[in-house]
Amino acid sequence: MGHHYWRRAGHIPVMIVLQIIFIILFAIFVIYNPNNAQYGEHTTSAGKEIMKDYPLFQDVHVMIFVGFGFLMTFLKKYGLSAVSLNMMCAVISLQWATLVIGFFHMHYDADVLIEDGEEIQLVDGINTTVTKYRHEYIEYPHGYIYLDLKESMLFSDFAAAAVLISFGAVIGTTSPLQLIVMTLIEIVLFVVNEVIGRQYLGAIDAGDSIFVHTFGAYFGLAVSRMLYSKHAVQNNKQGSAYTSDLFSMVGTIFLWMFWPSFNGAAALYGEAQHRAILNTYFSLCASVTSAFAFSALLNEHNKFVMEHIQNATLAGGVAIGAVADLFIQPYGALVVGSVAGFVSVLGFEYLTPFLERKFKIHDTCGVHNLHGMPGIIGTLLSILLAGIATTDVYGRGLTEVYPALAVQEDHGHVTVPINQTMQALNQLWAGLITIAFAITGGIVTGFILNLIGRWQAMDDMNRPGSTVVKLALNVGNAFTQQLGIREALPRDAYFDDNLFFEVHNDEKTLIVTQHDGHRAEYNHGHQGARMHSIDMGGSR
Repeated sequence: MGHHYWRRAGHIPVMIVLQIIFIILFAIFVIYNPNNAQYGEHTTSAGKEIMKDYPLFQDVHVMIFVGFGFLMTFLKKYGLSAVSLNMMCAVISLQWATLVIGFFHMHYDADVLIEDGEEIQLVDGINTTVTKYRHEYIEYPHGYIYLDLKESMLFSDFAAAAVLISFGAVIGTTSPLQLIVMTLIEIVLFVVNEVIGRQYLGAIDAGDSIFVHTFGAYFGLAVSRMLYSKHAVQNNKQGSAYTSDLFSMVGTIFLWMFWPSFNGAAALYGEAQHRAILNTYFSLCASVTSAFAFSALLNEHNKFVMEHIQNATLAGGVAIGAVADLFIQPYGALVVGSVAGFVSVLGFEYLTPFLERKFKIHDTCGVHNLHGMPGIIGTLLSILLAGIATTDVYGRGLTEVYPALAVQEDHGHVTVPINQTMQALNQLWAGLITIAFAITGGIVTGFILNLIGRWQAMDDMNRPGSTVVKLALNVGNAFTQQLGIREALPRDAYFDDNLFFEVHNDEKTLIVTQHDGHRAEYNHGHQGARMHSIDMGGSR
C-alpha cells in the first residue's frame, strides 16, 4: 500500500518541482527594474523609493506572516499547521503572484542610463572626477517583468492576503497538496479579476475591500462548500483552548496595529495616503468598541466571546478599505467601524451557523464575518462616495483619486473621461464581478480539490472493508514503520497537527471512531504503538 502514502505525501514532489519552475521562469522573465535598481543617477531615486515604500511594505509583510498566521492558531490541536501552512501558502503566493502580475504588465523596451566614461568637473572649487552617463534605448528580445519594491513585492503581498483569507475558510480540512493547488489557481483568478476591475472598469479600492477581502472570502466559502464533510462539522477538535485563544489574540493585535499600513500602502502619496491611515485607524478603534459591546450583549451570560474579540475587532479595517483614502470625514470613519464590528459579531453569532446548517458551508475561521460582509460594506460605501464626489470637496485631487474622471493617454490611446455616476456604476460592477468570479472560481477549484482529496484517499477509512488497524496506521511513523502500512487521513484527524507534522510524544494520541460506533485511542509515542478501546476497556 505504499502508493497510498505517496498520494498523501504528494505535496513533497509538487513543491520541489514547483520551486524549480519558479526559478526557471524568474531566470527567463524577471529582471531588476532599470529605473530604480541600477547604480549612478538611479541610486538616489531607488533610495527614495525604499524610504517611502519599504516601511509600509514591511508592515503588510508582518500582517501576512505573523498576523494571519497566529490569528488562525485558535484551533487547539492545529496550531503548528496554522502558522506553518500559512507561511507555505504565503511564500508560494508571493513568487507566483510576482510572475502572474508581471505577465499582465510586461516590458518590451527600456530607456536606461549607461556609463559613458569619466570627466573632471569643478565641484565646490575642487576638481572632481565624476562618471558620465548617456541614455540608451534597449529593445528586449521578449517581454520582461520588472522586479521592484511596490509593484512586485507589495502587490504580491496583497495577492497572498486573498489566498490566506480563503485558507481561513478551509483550514483544518485540507491537505498541503490541496492548499498548493488552491493557491496556484486562486492567484491567477485574483489577478485577472483585479485587472478587469482596475484597468477596464477604473474602479478604485485603495485598501482592497473589494479585490482582496471580498474576493478571498467568497472564493474560500465556495471551496469550502465543495469540500463539505460532516466529519469536519461534528469534530470536537474544531474548538479552541485557553492557550490557543491567547496565541490567536496575538495575531489579532498584530493585524490591528498594522492595518492602517495595509490600507494606506497602495494609496497615492501625500494627502490621500494620509487620509487612508487616519480613517483606518479610527475605524479600527470604533470596531473594537462595537465588537466588545455587542459580543457581551448577545452572550447569554453577558460575557465577552473570544471568537468575536479575535475577529470582529478587525472588521473596521476591512470595511473602510475601499474608501480609506476618500473624504469620508472622521466621524464617518467611526460610524463605519462601529457598524462593521456590530455586523461581524452578528455574523458569528447567527449567520455562520445558518450557512452551515442550511447550505453546508463550513467556515472554520469565520472569514465571511471578518472579510466577506465588511468587504461588501466597503463596496457599497465606495459606490456612494463615488456618486457624490465633487471638486468642491477634493479640489484638483478629484482626478487623482478617481483617474477615470480625467482624460488619459495610454500608448497613444486616449480614453474619454466618465462622470461620477458612471464611476459609481463601475464600482458596483467591480463588486458584482468580484463576487461572481470568486464564487465561480471557488466552485471549480473546490471540485478540483475534491478530486485531489479522493486521489489521496482522504476518505478511505470510511469505506467498507477499511479495518480499524488500517485506521490506526494512518496516524504516524511508529505505525508505518512497524507494519509498513500507510493510509489516508482518518476522519478524526481533521483539525489535528498529527498527520502532516512531527509533534511531541505527549501529543501523539488520536481517538478514532470505529465502524461499529466504538471509539479507540491510539498512541504512537517512543515506546511503540498501542491501541486501547475506550468504550470496552482493555488493550491489544
